[in-house]
Amino acid sequence: MRTFNILCVGDIIGNPGVEFIKKNLWRFRKENDIQCVVANGENSAKGNGIDINSANAVFESGADVITTGNHVWQKKEIYNFLDENRYILRPANYPDSCPGAGYNIIDISGYKILFINLLGSLFMDTPIDSPFVAADRIFHREKGRFDFAVIDIHAEATSEKIALAKYIDQKYGASLIFGTHTHIQTADEQILKNGAGYITDLGMTGGFDSILGIKNELIIQKFLTKMPVKFEVCEENIELRGIIAKIDADSGNFKCVDIKRVKFTE
Repeated sequence: MRTFNILCVGDIIGNPGVEFIKKNLWRFRKENDIQCVVANGENSAKGNGIDINSANAVFESGADVITTGNHVWQKKEIYNFLDENRYILRPANYPDSCPGAGYNIIDISGYKILFINLLGSLFMDTPIDSPFVAADRIFHREKGRFDFAVIDIHAEATSEKIALAKYIDQKYGASLIFGTHTHIQTADEQILKNGAGYITDLGMTGGFDSILGIKNELIIQKFLTKMPVKFEVCEENIELRGIIAKIDADSGNFKCVDIKRVKFTE
């Protein structure tokens, strides 16, 4: 069976995560016969958010598509870039008046792939449209124009992620659905009933001697004192976490036939 192999990279955390990607991603692609890389880059800039430099670095390092999330608006310089570059997505359930696009159909290796970025509505403190409604709107609008779909659900609640994934799998039959945002890789990779590969969270690409990518002592101090602290990104024990999914490219149904977690260190 001929497969289309996709690497999905968990949230890239600051300069240490970007530098790790720059040094390793092309080699990792070649060693694992990867045809497409999707990376969440919403925290790839210094501080948080994404800027033009970090986005370009991730693209130049071997990513085909960058997804984002609730921190996408942190750096105002990215706004025009979102309008100009169709390979970087912001969540589709923000208003249409926002910069950029929440989905795009992109031709990779001869396949028309619908990439969608959705933002969860539970515990996110962001007044947005329902991701379920946004998914319906996109699939209805683009019906018949793509071969298969790949979806990033950037959300806090595990229940919302898996509910949305099963809703999409049952109603539209996407090939791959993954969650981002929590920075903790889950162990529930699976193939859903109608053939979509799924994992609740990819994890992160950053320093693992940390608390979600931030230096341990700062987060512990915040919990102990309840006072604000300035976050600093951990620069030790950098790892890439994510998944590799294999999509059936022979039968024409583009179902996921294999999905496995990735943990990669230098």
